[in-house]
Amino acid sequence: MPESAGGSGTTDTTGAADTGDGVDTGGGVDGPLAGLLVADFGRVLAAPYATMLLADLGADVVKVEHPDTGDDTRAWGPPYAHGEATYYLSVNRNKRSLALDLREERDLRRATELVRRADVLFENFRPGTMARYGLDHARARELNPGLVYCSVTGFGAGAGAGLPGYDLLIQAVGGLMSVTGPAPGQPVKTGVALVDVLTGLHAAVGVLAALRHREATGEGQHVEVNLLSCLLSSLVNQAGGYTLAGSVPGILGNRHPSIAPYEVFPAKDRPLVVAVGNDRQFRALCEGLGTPGLATDPRFATNADRVAHVDEQAALLGESLSARNAAEWFDRLTPLGVPCGPVNDLAQAFDLADTLGLRPRARLGGPDGTAMDLVANPIGLSRTPPRYTRRPPRLGEHTDDLGAWLDT
Repeated sequence: MPESAGGSGTTDTTGAADTGDGVDTGGGVDGPLAGLLVADFGRVLAAPYATMLLADLGADVVKVEHPDTGDDTRAWGPPYAHGEATYYLSVNRNKRSLALDLREERDLRRATELVRRADVLFENFRPGTMARYGLDHARARELNPGLVYCSVTGFGAGAGAGLPGYDLLIQAVGGLMSVTGPAPGQPVKTGVALVDVLTGLHAAVGVLAALRHREATGEGQHVEVNLLSCLLSSLVNQAGGYTLAGSVPGILGNRHPSIAPYEVFPAKDRPLVVAVGNDRQFRALCEGLGTPGLATDPRFATNADRVAHVDEQAALLGESLSARNAAEWFDRLTPLGVPCGPVNDLAQAFDLADTLGLRPRARLGGPDGTAMDLVANPIGLSRTPPRYTRRPPRLGEHTDDLGAWLDT
C-alpha cells in the first residue's frame, strides 16, 4: 500500500469510485487531503459529519461499525431511500465500512492495526470506552506517535464525563433553548441537531490544525471537542453579552436583541423576513413601503431608537407588509437594497439554490445502478474541489478487502 504524508499506510481510492453514469465526482481531481487515512470510530452525527467533510476533500475514511447494528442512525427512520435511513445516508458518503466487534480477538487486532496505520482517528464514545480496548489516546500514541486523535464528547472528559451527550439535552442545558422560541417561557429546540453539526465543524477544524502541526514537527496530538463548549462558543454575541456585560438574554421570538427591524412579518400569503441592518436600509424599506415618513419619525430614526420602540415599529410595518404577497415584496424591496425574503420550506430553499446556480445537490451512484442525491459540500475550492466518489457504504461492505489488508 502507498504511504501517506505522515508515514502511515493508506489505500488508494483513486479509480475506486462507486459511481454510475452522469454522477458528479468533483471533476476527477484528487482532493487536498488525498493520501490521508482516517479511522472513524464515530457514530450518529457530530463525528460522522466531521469525517464526511474530510472524505469529501479526499481523505480515505474507514468507518468502523459493530457488525450487528452498525451506526445507530442506520435505524433512524423514516424517511428512507433505497431501503436505508436518510439520516445515515446524509452524513456518511465517501467512506468505507469495516465491521468489527472489538470484543473479538481478531477484530480487535484489526482495529489496533488500523490505528497504527492511520493519520487521524475520530471517536465519540463515552470517556473510558476506548481505553477498555487499548485504543485510547495514550495507547494509540505509543502505537503511532504521528496520529492525530480526535475525541468528541458531550461535556468533556472531566467532571462531565458520565453525562450523556445528546443534542437536545445540550440545547437545553447549554442555553440555546433559553433564547429560542416564540415567546418568553416557551423554549423551543432548533429544527435540526445544530449542536452536533457545529461540533463536527469544530472537530474538523481542530484536526486540520493538528495535521498542520504534524507537518511541521512530525508529532501527533489529542484534539478534544465537546458539545457544550462548542455551543457556548457558537452563541457568539449572546454569549459575549453575558461574559462581557453580565447580560442574560431571554427569548425574543423572531426578533433580534440589538437590531430592528430584524424579524418575521406576516405578508398577505405567507411569512416574510425583513433583516434591516442599518439606517440606510431602513430608509429604503420605508420608501419601498410607501411610508417614507417612518424613516424620519423620532421613534425610528436610528437603530437604537427602533430597538427601543420595536413593538410600535413592528405594528406599523406589519400593517403595510400584509397588503402584498411575500414574493411581491421580495421583488419590490430587494432592488432597493433591503434584505428580505419569504420563509421557504426545504423544497423552496433547494429551488432557490438551483436558481442561483449554487448546485446544492451531489449525485452519487451505486454498484447496483441506483443513484441518490445528497446535499453538496458547501466548500468551493478552485483547484481541488470536493469529490463525491462513494455512496454511503452498506454495513460491512468493505470488511473483506480491508480485513485482508489489515491482516498483512
